[in-house]
Amino acid sequence: MDEARTQRIALNRIKGKTLAWFSKPANVILLVFLLLLAALTLYPLLSLLTETVTVHAGREARAAKQAVGDLTFYHFQRLFATQENEYSLIQFYEPFRNTLLVSLSASMIAILFGGTVAFLVMRTNLKYVKFVSAVFTFPYIMPSWTLALFWENFFKNVNIGLKTSNGIMAAVFGVYMPEWFVYGGFPIALVLGLHYAPYAFILIGTMLRNMDASLEEAAMILRTRRLRIIRCITLPVVRPAIMSTFLLVFASSMSAYSVPVFLGSPVRFYMLSTKMKSLIDSYPGQAYIIASVMILLGIVILLLNQRVTSSRKHFTTVTGKSRQISRIDLGRANYPLAILLVIVLLLVAVTPLLTFAMESVIIKAGDYTPGNMTLDFWIGTNLTERLDQGDSTGILLNPKVWNALGYSLGLAALSAFVAGTCGILVGYGVAKRRGSRLANVVNALSFFPYLMPSLAFGAIYLAMSSRIPWLRGFLLLALVGSVKYMPFSSRSGLNAMLQLSGEIEEAAVITGVPWWKRMLRVVFPIQKSSFLSGYLMPMVSCMRELSLFVLLVPTSNTILTTMLMQYSEKGWAQFGNAINLLIIIVVLLVNFIVNKLTGASIDKGVGG
Repeated sequence: MDEARTQRIALNRIKGKTLAWFSKPANVILLVFLLLLAALTLYPLLSLLTETVTVHAGREARAAKQAVGDLTFYHFQRLFATQENEYSLIQFYEPFRNTLLVSLSASMIAILFGGTVAFLVMRTNLKYVKFVSAVFTFPYIMPSWTLALFWENFFKNVNIGLKTSNGIMAAVFGVYMPEWFVYGGFPIALVLGLHYAPYAFILIGTMLRNMDASLEEAAMILRTRRLRIIRCITLPVVRPAIMSTFLLVFASSMSAYSVPVFLGSPVRFYMLSTKMKSLIDSYPGQAYIIASVMILLGIVILLLNQRVTSSRKHFTTVTGKSRQISRIDLGRANYPLAILLVIVLLLVAVTPLLTFAMESVIIKAGDYTPGNMTLDFWIGTNLTERLDQGDSTGILLNPKVWNALGYSLGLAALSAFVAGTCGILVGYGVAKRRGSRLANVVNALSFFPYLMPSLAFGAIYLAMSSRIPWLRGFLLLALVGSVKYMPFSSRSGLNAMLQLSGEIEEAAVITGVPWWKRMLRVVFPIQKSSFLSGYLMPMVSCMRELSLFVLLVPTSNTILTTMLMQYSEKGWAQFGNAINLLIIIVVLLVNFIVNKLTGASIDKGVGG
């Protein structure tokens, strides 16, 4: 009798604890997203690894001489150890070397350029600071291939590449740049470095703005030279931001696809991303192996980053002491430096738009005289007969362009809504249960998709969709976009919740306000700007994305970015430049309208 009573008491206690645990919304949210994120990240990753040892139909099955669906290590042997015709060297080892060199170089360029500008803005009396700060994030808002197209349009000439015409530099100024300068590893690294330099500007600039100036002031009192202060005090303090920038830029550059296509293909300079794309149709097993290598590289860089930053447990930059900063007086160098920086930013952010507009209205490539210009590529009809182009109407009259624009906007809006809402919920749950094992696991899973290169992430879901027949088309693209961009929203949501005092919500709990009403009436209105940034970042990123969707779209006319790639590959430069300009205008309009209506900004989405 006593034993039965003891069991009943124990069961009631467990039941009570369980009900109490599930009565807290944060616990339910974390449990739901633990299962959901495991299914959306870990299961697809296992599917990808399975595809690397599976025989696929077509040329692969004939080459392996095995039945479709059989397990095999043929893909590994073929990709890594085939000396015939230097197959392994061409298909893997050279692209692997190129990927490492380009990613490392792009990371160094981004850190040096973005970090230097951040230092000038935060620690000196540089002129035109407001303009520099406003324009510096502009290259990131634009698609990554924007600078690649600009570089090609400006420096290409008939002396290099196949079927190449003269660009602006050769046609207008008569200057013919060498091949290594126009195409190959150097321009790819430079373009990617400039594109991702805003990462360094935001992360390093934020730490410089928040760090306590007392150490620098003490060194100045001791008459320490300024360069030594920067080397021995400033740089060690901002090291975590430098490592974070390195991680982000390396992972992003490694997975870049559009820039290597534009600036590498004309001279047969290949990276892992472009090789994976070329192999996915004929030898998918080898393509999935390359995707796995890219993911492994991202994880290695993350572990190295954690090892470096963990060697110093605390990076205290905000204290209760004076934060007044004695800015460096640039003296006579102020105006020359400021003017040079403004010119560079105008070249990177504004001049590309002008070149795209010019390249989209010329009839014969390389001829920039007024008589060779027309608006027919925008609003013309019957272009097949008049200008020997592939489409019969200009892009503004072409129904395929408008369908692709509507598809892109719908995809971006749905992905942003799902990613933003889920990110806010994940941020809420992690903040409320901060420090618990469940919160740490969910937080890590929500950030895991960002560590995966975009092209490899698309390959994962392509492999998974082959096993799930209903996962196709718009649903597949929206799911991939939502999962890939959830890290932006979860970071934004987490930072917003950590800034919010718990007393505000507790007051609503005491008065008996339900959880959903607390979120809509209390939490969201207070942190509206930060939360909306979590919606804006996926929206903008999705509109300009190519690498993530290029393997998944049903046809090249599905979205604007793949349509642009199709036009560029077929040599219809006027249409390609016009669509590129259209994409940029739409992205900037979306960002501008949301910013003006809500106060949300893309830098909050990036940096939290």
